[in-house]
Amino acid sequence: MRTFDTDVQLLKYRVLKEVAQRAYEGHLMESYYEIPKVIAPGPKPTMRCCVYKERAVVQERVRLAMGGDRRNPNVIEVIDIACDECPVDRYRVSESCRGCISQRCIKACPKQAIHKNKNGRAEIDLDVCIECGRCAKVCPYGAITEHIRPCERSCKVGAIHMNDRKKAEIDPEKCINCGACSYACPFGAVMDKSYMVEVINIIKNRGENYKTCAIVAPAIAAQFEGASLGQVATAIRELGFDYVVEAAIGADMVADKEAAELAEKGFLTSSCCPAFVSYIQKHVPEMAQNISHNLSPMAEIGRYVKIYSEEPVRTIFIGPCTAKKAEVRKNTVDLWIDSCLTFEELQAMIDAKGIEMDQLDESPMNDASYFGRVFARSGGLTEAVNQVVKEKGLDFEVKPEVCDGIDACKVALLKAKLGKLDKNFIEGMVCSGGCVGGAASLVHEPKSRMKVDQYGKNSKKENVKQAIETYKVGL
Repeated sequence: MRTFDTDVQLLKYRVLKEVAQRAYEGHLMESYYEIPKVIAPGPKPTMRCCVYKERAVVQERVRLAMGGDRRNPNVIEVIDIACDECPVDRYRVSESCRGCISQRCIKACPKQAIHKNKNGRAEIDLDVCIECGRCAKVCPYGAITEHIRPCERSCKVGAIHMNDRKKAEIDPEKCINCGACSYACPFGAVMDKSYMVEVINIIKNRGENYKTCAIVAPAIAAQFEGASLGQVATAIRELGFDYVVEAAIGADMVADKEAAELAEKGFLTSSCCPAFVSYIQKHVPEMAQNISHNLSPMAEIGRYVKIYSEEPVRTIFIGPCTAKKAEVRKNTVDLWIDSCLTFEELQAMIDAKGIEMDQLDESPMNDASYFGRVFARSGGLTEAVNQVVKEKGLDFEVKPEVCDGIDACKVALLKAKLGKLDKNFIEGMVCSGGCVGGAASLVHEPKSRMKVDQYGKNSKKENVKQAIETYKVGL
């Protein structure tokens, strides 16, 4: 078994694997309730206070692994029963309090929620406190500490808050489905719902009615240690996919169109990162008119496959992104992409089938150019757009603002909104490092960018134009 960044990720993998195995064998609905006892056999607990709570949490994870609540439009859901180990009181008085006579904390509190106890130290009445933080700001000793839950701290768009039961709650009107909270939660209380069972059913029902095509994100170059990309492609075929296509060729197509659109309009924000697009639409709607009208690389190559294939094809995207799960449900995309898997789910499916990747022959993956492949890391899209401007001889200078992470995206968009951004193209990547830092990646490490660059350099296509023309002829 491969190693994971955290034991929460390992738990998620084990649940996904059990669900996938039963789905492939055709008895998931009859046996899904057995999974909690497989994961938490007891009699002693290993993760929670008791084995019964462990099983209850696992059961909720099984529910999400089977698709979750379709009435909830959000991809990311909170497992209430697992959300109970974080401090519920945001502000606390620590042992550093000296009981000083200035009483700044008491005077700063607008609700008289602070008083001195019998030992002369400050004490907060939690029933009265409104968690405004004024006391912490004025304390000369820094004795009043702020405890922010990891999920709340990781959410840079203010979509997570504590409800009246002191549980984390996600506001779908603000959430951009980036998955940062899911990766950050140390108790595994936040998880993205999976469409893995849907994909397995698509695979099992293929045949005379349709073929299946896996569209693989270029970030895959940084994921599977001990197996070549060609072996990973073969493993995907072993799962039941008839074709494996690089999403990077869709990136080449998008770069080709986006360069022309930028030259025509004079200012654009990129459309490749669904979480970035969602952030603009929900948080900076004034800038929504500037979003590129092009599809994302995933949807663009899905469109080509669907239109130009000689037989019906069901397309499945595989990548590191939880926000893609929301994108595939959009009415502008669902015609071209049938469902979506993450790298975590792909690993679980491969292991559920007992496939040993390092023992497989290699399948070719040679669709895209260097420029399409480096879309997987921050700055790659800008490189590709600049390359297309050169190839087409466009009389236009690209002045990019490359945004690595949501904080950089927020700053750039605010400047553009106020007319203070001296750039004409905003490349927005919500995850740190770009897609290689996606929440549903198997690994999150600095060398991922280097691996993607090497993957790009291994391309036999000289430029974007050659990659697109070669692919169209081959299809």
